[in-house]
Amino acid sequence: MSEGRVRRLLLLASVFVVAAAGLVYELIAGTLSTYLLGSSVTVFSVVIGLFLSAMGLGAWLAQYVREQLLRAFVVAELALGLAGGLSALLLFVAYTFSDSYLLVLLAVSVGVGALVGIEIPLLMRILAEGGVLAGEAEEESSEDAPQAEPGESDGVRIAVSHVLALDYLGALLGSLLFPLLLLPHLGLVRSGALLGLMNVAVGVLALRMLGGEVRGRGALWLAAAGASAVLGLTLVTGGRATTWLEDRLYADPVLVARSTSYQRMVVTRWRDDTRLFLDGHLQFSTTDEYRYHEALVHPAMAAVPGARRVLVLGGGDGMGVREVLRWPDAKRITLVDLDPAVTELFRERPDLAALNAGSLDDPRVEVVAMDAVRYLEETEERFDVILMDLPDPNDAQLARLYSLPTLRLVRRRLKPGGAFATQATSPYYAREAFWCIVATVERAFGEGRVGLAEAQVVPYHAHVPTFGEWGWVLAAPDGMPKLPEALEGLRFLDDEALEAMVRFPVDLRRPEGLEVNRLGDPVLARYYVKGWKRWN
Repeated sequence: MSEGRVRRLLLLASVFVVAAAGLVYELIAGTLSTYLLGSSVTVFSVVIGLFLSAMGLGAWLAQYVREQLLRAFVVAELALGLAGGLSALLLFVAYTFSDSYLLVLLAVSVGVGALVGIEIPLLMRILAEGGVLAGEAEEESSEDAPQAEPGESDGVRIAVSHVLALDYLGALLGSLLFPLLLLPHLGLVRSGALLGLMNVAVGVLALRMLGGEVRGRGALWLAAAGASAVLGLTLVTGGRATTWLEDRLYADPVLVARSTSYQRMVVTRWRDDTRLFLDGHLQFSTTDEYRYHEALVHPAMAAVPGARRVLVLGGGDGMGVREVLRWPDAKRITLVDLDPAVTELFRERPDLAALNAGSLDDPRVEVVAMDAVRYLEETEERFDVILMDLPDPNDAQLARLYSLPTLRLVRRRLKPGGAFATQATSPYYAREAFWCIVATVERAFGEGRVGLAEAQVVPYHAHVPTFGEWGWVLAAPDGMPKLPEALEGLRFLDDEALEAMVRFPVDLRRPEGLEVNRLGDPVLARYYVKGWKRWN
């Protein structure tokens, strides 16, 4: 293979690399902002919109670079390597130590997006005007048949087709590498540093192959060495830096911090209080989690005497399953949780497994790593009791878990006489969201269909100190049941507590005019954000 062809292949491979890196920078900013701010659909929409518009700005600015194209390209690659490679660390620092996160996110999105937008037009012009791909056109045409010597338009034509094709393929590679390899194995900070080093490497490669007449060549080599040193140090120490920042961010010392393909998982501990955070949202505190899990599980279990087959959707920490196992008739329990990393952590780490009394290793328990809605769609089994311990509906993606079609699926998977219970956020902080869930359960379980479970829908609430006033919804044949005397080990729930839980004071009562939550119109997410916004 000729030296010219090798050079062409290396430069075209650079297009592939810079496209993958550019997309990963977008995903890093969107993912970290989701961890810190929640509302993933809104955050990703804003971040991607900023990036794309900034890329357009960069592409427009590229027209004003009229000479020393290679020098401009190398400078852009070094700047992008530093800006994109350090973006996660910079955003994390901004959120931890200042109130200017959104301003920094704007600056990072626009700055990195503009640099991504400027690099492809510059590289395309370098390839075309430098004759790199025009030479390829000559080789190809000479192999086929005598043709007129290709002019500048042929070089541009080939440059555009090759560069854009590789740019789109590189974006596909980045979109696959990020959730499958980079995020779960390196985390956000080190993933950014690795991609930043790749951008620097592209600049160095271009400078080495084509930079014989570039002004300030020595300064560029020095800048590349400095950028490589900074990014290499970030790559090596990024894990420790993330842990240190999370120690500043969370009130208690961080025990476990792990990025998975689905979320950021952090476990903190202070004395006897262990807490789980997913994407920055508190899931439980061991000081009072028993109140939440007893209220979720035992009314539904008591409503179906002798319940043998139980489905738990969510609750990968195993706390809800622990409560189900108090019922001796429960012979088969299926726990469905999207993220296997959560169930693995609370099964394999002894101190965390002790919190759920080793429930995930009980032979009666089957753990399935799958989306809850997909499981409901695919399973043919029917259950005596179904429990939903899923995240709060703070965006449209999560609101679908509480939509009318999902709850209809739940009803279809219940045996006649079966019971269903779900957590339903706070009737105090998000009153409209709570009662929207109630209304949607009422619609799903109130539709008369032969062969489906018939149920009365009962909303109830209790105080969980860590979360405040919290709510649940029960759909059971005879409404709220009595607890059996033989049930032992409960620390909060009894019949008197159940009687109090179904009474709602004036400020928690049902508002008028609430809509049912649907897939096509996730009003629940809007109710939720509107309610919690008053308190944040």
